[in-house]
Amino acid sequence: MQQKRWKSRLVIRIFLVLLLGGLVVGCQNTAVPSIPPTPTEDTPEIVPPVAEIVDATAVPATEAPADTIREITILYTNDEHGWMAGLQAGGSAANLMGLWRTAEGYQPDGNFLLLSGGDMWTGPAISTWFQGQSMAEVMNAMGYDAAAVGNHEFDFGLETLKTRAAESEFPFLSANIRYKADGTTPEDLGIRPYTIVTVNDIQVGIIGLTTRSTPTTTNPVNVAEFDFIGYETALREVVPQVREAGAEMIVVPGHICQDELENLAQNVADLGIRLLGGGHCNELLATEMDGIVLLEGGTALAGYARATFEFDTATDTVVSVDYGVRSNSGGTADPVVESIVMRWQEEADVELNRTIGYSEQGVARRSQEMQSLITEAWLWAYPAADVAITNLGGMRADLPPGDISLADVVGVMPFDNVIVELLLTGEQLEVMLGQDSAAVGGVYRDNFRWNLKNSGEELDPDAVYTVLVNDFMYAGGDDYALLAVYDPNGYDTSINWRQPVIDWILAQDSSPDRPIDEAIQTLMGE
Repeated sequence: MQQKRWKSRLVIRIFLVLLLGGLVVGCQNTAVPSIPPTPTEDTPEIVPPVAEIVDATAVPATEAPADTIREITILYTNDEHGWMAGLQAGGSAANLMGLWRTAEGYQPDGNFLLLSGGDMWTGPAISTWFQGQSMAEVMNAMGYDAAAVGNHEFDFGLETLKTRAAESEFPFLSANIRYKADGTTPEDLGIRPYTIVTVNDIQVGIIGLTTRSTPTTTNPVNVAEFDFIGYETALREVVPQVREAGAEMIVVPGHICQDELENLAQNVADLGIRLLGGGHCNELLATEMDGIVLLEGGTALAGYARATFEFDTATDTVVSVDYGVRSNSGGTADPVVESIVMRWQEEADVELNRTIGYSEQGVARRSQEMQSLITEAWLWAYPAADVAITNLGGMRADLPPGDISLADVVGVMPFDNVIVELLLTGEQLEVMLGQDSAAVGGVYRDNFRWNLKNSGEELDPDAVYTVLVNDFMYAGGDDYALLAVYDPNGYDTSINWRQPVIDWILAQDSSPDRPIDEAIQTLMGE
């Protein structure tokens, strides 16, 4: 009897061992996907069956039941800068929309998330002249879901920002802009730290970030009320709030450059963020770091970045992802977006397409010719001044050859700056003239010393000179904070900084028979 019981127990034990061994083997076979070895000169290339080929950018993960897998594609642009009509033919917002439809299968209500990394509207006259209203309408028609707040969103003041936010059918996001007074997000202006949208049954939390350089890359007066706190600090505060609000997947469009983006990815790898988007430096980028996809879409709608995720809704994990970048070429213009662009172009042409001069060769952006054109025109219109200084960053486009229109000048100088008159000593002025990022008029260098053009005299360190700058610089923009220290009582002339340039061009009475190029060369002379 005991021998029979022992034999029965032995059979049961063998059965259990075999059963458990099968389970273990089964787990090992499904938990780690088979990846073929990289071929070398000594080993032949192993080509797996088609079903097993993995995209070079894909991230393999454990298998999941097919009914819990959802796909989401993120299309990403940044630094659009109002270029709805495109930098060149075939590169408009309408062409980009058409390209998305054919190349990506894009539908605004489909499995897509369309994001902007900010700086949406300051640029050519078709956008700048209307303070971004036209660009807001175009982006609405394209179906944007959210946009990070860029530094140039503040260019036209807080009331205009608030108006554009109200007109836009997508939220403006920034988790790191805070009122200095109480540390809150300026939601009264239409800026939120995050939003949650549902895409293909996935609750996606979208958190925005804004470059910390904003106080010196827009008019500092416009953002004097705000602190721009650290990116990591903001994310560690807000990510838990977004998860608590129900987000299953978190993406972060930000107006920050690639180097900052990469550092941030390393520092917040533990937060479970799936995507970090960038902007501000006009870079085109699609890569991955510490399990986070990094995207930047270039500038001026001339290209875009994309990432397609396979997401398991049962475990809130990414099963796979691929990503890339593409230029805006070859797309058939979307008729709806095209009609909006054409309407705004017609309105801009009526107001701005008045010819004011003619250039045979044109003037390149930030060239010495352009620097002299702007600064010497200020001194021509304001002869009581000795010197004019303006930042190179305010020169945003070429002045094309041929007829010169008001729209061309607005495109070159898109910001609504005014001229400020200062009184500086020769010693203070020499400090300001030493800045590499400045265009100067009224002075020239001779034997390493600065001399006045109007008299030929060398600057006297103790003498006082009248100096013209723009109000962006006077408020501390582009690291010109010393201007207000040197003269805290600067006089706001209320003269738009473009107006003297327009008036000077008109005064030359140029034409194809008498182009303005020679007159510009004369401005450059000592």
